Amino acid sequence: MSEINGVDVEYLKQVVEVVKKHPELGRTLWRARSKWKDGFKVEVNIRDFTIRMDEPKDLGGTNTAPNMVEFVLGALGACLVVGYVMNAALRGIELDKVEIDVEGDIDLPGFLGLESPEKVSPGFTNIRARVFLKTKKPVSKEELKDLHETVVKTSPVGNTLMKPVNLEVKLEERRTV
Repeated sequence: MSEINGVDVEYLKQVVEVVKKHPELGRTLWRARSKWKDGFKVEVNIRDFTIRMDEPKDLGGTNTAPNMVEFVLGALGACLVVGYVMNAALRGIELDKVEIDVEGDIDLPGFLGLESPEKVSPGFTNIRARVFLKTKKPVSKEELKDLHETVVKTSPVGNTLMKPVNLEVKLEERRTV
């Protein structure tokens, strides 16, 4: 097993080859289920994991967990970290540290319904990420620039935020027994 950055590079290359030969296997479906608990507390189940969310006290929550938009920022940062680790490993670049700071702007009048969504977006209007990489061995500026451009260009979360995505939200009656 050839491991770089904690990643089994041979296994990852096999995954890439399988998807290259059979692109239909690369079309995947991901799921999450969110359940209201109390107040602004929400429990999200993803695979075998449970994640809790809540609003900060200044927005009426109890501050028992990060809120939803903070998870979006965290998801972007984590997605970029994985992108750097994976792409660096495939290029033979050993990383010593990857840290990403992400921040975003939301206009509360849009979220609170004080302004129409056409006038004031209820979502993020700007998101900024700063990437800090440290390699174990010196790497050229060109290699780092190419790595960075590849990661930004191929980030699933980044692309979901940058490009319009089809969103369908249906109201369905669910009866519990």
